[in-house]
Amino acid sequence: MTSSRPSVVVILAAGEGKRMKSATPKVLHAVAGRSLLGHVIEAASAIEPQHLVVVVGHGRDQVTAHVSEIAPWAHTVVQETQNGTGHALRIALDDLGSRGISTAEGPVVVLTGDTPLLTGQTLAGLLLEHSSTHAAATVLTARLDQPGGYGRIVRDGQGSVNAIVEEKDATDEQRQIGEINSGMYAFAADRLIECLTGLTTDNAQGEEYLTDVIGLLREAGDVVSASMCADPSEILGVNDRVQLAEAAAIMRDRINEAWMRSGVSILDSGSTWLDVDVDIEPDVTIRPQVTLRGPTSVATGALIGPGTTLTSCEVGAGAEVIHTWAELAVIGEGAKVGPFTYLRPGTVLGIGAKAGAYVEIKNSVIGDGAKVPHLSYVGDAEVGEGSNIGAATVFVNYDGVAKHRTVVGSHARVGSDTMLVAPVTIGDGAYTAAGSVITDDVPPGAMAVGRARQRNIDDWVERRRPGSAAAEAAALAKQQASSADQSEQA
Repeated sequence: MTSSRPSVVVILAAGEGKRMKSATPKVLHAVAGRSLLGHVIEAASAIEPQHLVVVVGHGRDQVTAHVSEIAPWAHTVVQETQNGTGHALRIALDDLGSRGISTAEGPVVVLTGDTPLLTGQTLAGLLLEHSSTHAAATVLTARLDQPGGYGRIVRDGQGSVNAIVEEKDATDEQRQIGEINSGMYAFAADRLIECLTGLTTDNAQGEEYLTDVIGLLREAGDVVSASMCADPSEILGVNDRVQLAEAAAIMRDRINEAWMRSGVSILDSGSTWLDVDVDIEPDVTIRPQVTLRGPTSVATGALIGPGTTLTSCEVGAGAEVIHTWAELAVIGEGAKVGPFTYLRPGTVLGIGAKAGAYVEIKNSVIGDGAKVPHLSYVGDAEVGEGSNIGAATVFVNYDGVAKHRTVVGSHARVGSDTMLVAPVTIGDGAYTAAGSVITDDVPPGAMAVGRARQRNIDDWVERRRPGSAAAEAAALAKQQASSADQSEQA
């Protein structure tokens, strides 16, 4: 809890974001597996607002659906025409009033929907400053070495905010100020509502600026304070793809540092990308070029990478996963996966199981200690404990219309280059001969041979491919064999 719980947090997310050059609304672009807006909602949740309102406009249907999915307790308000930040805030508060919701019980916090690096800790600091200074408004600020493009914070002799001056309107002296406006605030609700009614569109953009509220408060003699971010990256907004990549890199470093301080070894932090919902236990080692997405969990002692992407997977203790792409898969304790392995949704590898080089598995359970070592496809199947699937085996699960299931019992041996045509069952302890096509069930302990007896057609190449390199090689081999026979007879 903060010292002053906000009555409402309003997140401004109506902008089009033209510089993104995207059909996707700007605030729905993702950083570390969460939308820009989702990150801001997460930060806002940390200060426990009584109400949360998201102002939507461009792509309203998409943004509203997204908010309903990730924060069903939040409310959205449509800004039909993007007539400025002050206008957006006013319609949000008007909507609350029309629903009989009072904002008098605490401060009103205003955030922007494109600042994914913002944290709840910084917002708690903003509210603490607002409360302790008894301010009518508190501006969230940051100090930048290169503040170009941002509005500057002009303070008076007592350190209070005297004005926010946009760069285009600033004097040369004011441009030297390094403290900038983030566009995020805490307001006393009654003073805010009064000043919003006094906003005009008498400016170059013809919009109602929220920054003008600060000027109105100062003219009225109200206290306006500032809360400076300890980490200036928190207030960085995302307006184009370059800034999106910059924010992602900062978030990557923040996430990786937190995991390393929690006992996870990340050998190359620059090439390791972990989503915010990933969970990793101590003593996990992550090698270079690893991406863990969604709610992936990795248990202690596991080795992940190099060259591995796991999406919404569960990795057991002591497992090793190298050069693998996996999605919605469970990798059991001590299992080994890779290299160059593809685990599709529904794959479950038991304790000590193996999925080796150039193996693809989907919707299948591979039992404890069972192995699919190399060059095989396993689909819609169950493989019992201790069984071995020979190289180049294919589980033929699709007949062109429907998928069918294959069951391989425990401690069975499937020979190399076997086709298991589903539906079919291989009994416990059974074998199949290499190169077989298995279409019928194999009883426990039996050997199944599903191939034609070999027949050699002598001199076929010389008759059908006369003059070819193969024919010449065959003739030479016959001559050498004949000469050897003659030498032995002599």
